[in-house]
Amino acid sequence: MDFRKIFNFIPEVKSPEEKKLSFKVKLKWTLIILISFFVLANISLFGLSNNALERFEYLAMIMGTDFGSIISLGIGPIVMASIILQLLTGSGILNIDTSTIEGKKFFQGIQKLLVFFFIIFEAMVYVLMQGLQAVPGFAPLVIFQLILGGLIIFYMDEVVTKWGFGQGVSLFIGAGISWRLITSAFQFINQQGKNCLFDFGRTACSGKVFVLIQSIINKYPIEFFSALGAIVATAVIFLIIVWVQSLKVEIPLSYGRVRGYTVKWPLSFFYASVIPVILTAALIASTQLFGGILENAAAPCLAGEACTGLAKFASYFGFLGHFVNGQAVSGLAFWMGSTNLLELIIRGGFLPKYLIQSLTHMGFFMFFSTIFAVFWVKTSGMDAKAQAHKISSSGLQVAGFRQDERILESILKRYIMPLTVMGGLAIGFLASITDLFGALVSGTAILLVIMIMFQFYQNIAQQHMTDMNPMMRKFMGN
Repeated sequence: MDFRKIFNFIPEVKSPEEKKLSFKVKLKWTLIILISFFVLANISLFGLSNNALERFEYLAMIMGTDFGSIISLGIGPIVMASIILQLLTGSGILNIDTSTIEGKKFFQGIQKLLVFFFIIFEAMVYVLMQGLQAVPGFAPLVIFQLILGGLIIFYMDEVVTKWGFGQGVSLFIGAGISWRLITSAFQFINQQGKNCLFDFGRTACSGKVFVLIQSIINKYPIEFFSALGAIVATAVIFLIIVWVQSLKVEIPLSYGRVRGYTVKWPLSFFYASVIPVILTAALIASTQLFGGILENAAAPCLAGEACTGLAKFASYFGFLGHFVNGQAVSGLAFWMGSTNLLELIIRGGFLPKYLIQSLTHMGFFMFFSTIFAVFWVKTSGMDAKAQAHKISSSGLQVAGFRQDERILESILKRYIMPLTVMGGLAIGFLASITDLFGALVSGTAILLVIMIMFQFYQNIAQQHMTDMNPMMRKFMGN
C-alpha cells in the first residue's frame, strides 16, 4: 500500500511563503494559540457524568491538558506517536532517510497517521474504560468531542511550529505548568472553595506563600518547614537549571565570503533540549494513567464478581499497579514514579521502600532520557552529518581548516554524540532528583518550564536581533 497517496488527503497547516517570518507575525500567532489553549482548557465536555482523571494533576501538567475539558487528550497522542516512530526508525524497522525532502515528507506523513490513530484510540479508552465516564447514551458524543479536541491541539501545534516561536508541544506544557506554578504559590481559594483572604487567621490557604505566612502567625512548625521546603526547593532548582543551561561547547567558524569575520557555533550541554524529559515523563504519565484506567475497568474481577469481556482484558494488566486516590502504591507505576522525600522526612513518614523507589525512579529517568536523546538527535536532523551540511551551506567553515563538509562532520562528531549522551544522563538525573525533593509543582514540571521558557527566550531574542540588524539578517541567509 502506498502511504504517499493517503498523505495527500491529510489536511495540513500551510507553511509561510516568506523564508523568515517577522518578529511581530510570530508573536501574534504564538499569542493567538496560547489564548486559544487556555480558552479550550476551560470548555468542559458535554455529557460527562464523572471525571475519574481529575485527581491526576501531575499527568495533566506533563500532557499539557486539563482532564474533563475538550482538550483532555492534550499532547498525549503527539508524544506517543513520536515515541513509537522514533523506536521504529531507531531500531531499523522503518528505514526513512530524513536527510532528503521526500524522506522528511514521508516521515511527517507517517507521524500524522500515528497521531490520528492515537487520538481515536485514547479517546475511546478514556470513555469506554470510564476514566471520563459519560452520561448513559452520551458516550459517542463524548468520544467525538475528545477526538475533535485532539485534532485541534494537533493543528495548533502545527501553527506554532510553522508560524510562531518554538514548538506547540513545548508551548502547551510551559503554559500549563506556569499557570499551576502561580496557583500553587498564591492560591487563596482552598479545597473547600473558601477565600482564605477574608479570614486569614483561621481559614487555611492552599498557596504555599500564604501557608508560610499563616504558619508563622499560628505557630505551626511542621506546616512552616513544609511550605518553606517547597519554596526553597523551587528556588534552588531554578538556579541550578539556569546555570546548567549556560554550559556549552563553542566551535570557532569563519565566514568564507567575509575575510577575518569569525563566529562561534554553540553546542549546548543539553544538546537534545527538553525533548528527552518530555518523552520520558510522558511515558511515565501514560503508564500511570492507563494503569489507573485499566484497574478501574477491572474492578469487577478484583471484587470477585463475574470477570468477562473488557474487565477480564483489563485484569491482565494488574502488573501496572494498584492506585489509591490517583497515586500508585504498588506495581510498575509505583517503582517508575516518585515520592517527595523532603516532605516525608519533615512529617516523619519516611520508609525504606521510598528510598528504593527513588533509586529506581532515577535509573528509569536517566536511562530513557539518554535513549530518547540519541533517537531524537538522529531523527530530527541534529546529528553531525546534518549539522555539517547546514553549516557548510551557510558558507561557514571551521577556522584553520579548508572548506570541506567531511572535515566539518568529523569535527562535530567529537562533540555532538558525547554531548547527547551526557546531556541525556544529566537532564534525566536533574528531573528525577527534583521530583524527589519536591517543589511548588513537581520537579519534572519545574525543570520543563524553566528550560522551555529559556528556549522561547532564545528564539525570541534571536528573531528580534535578526529583525533589528539588516547585516545579521543577510548573514543568516534571509
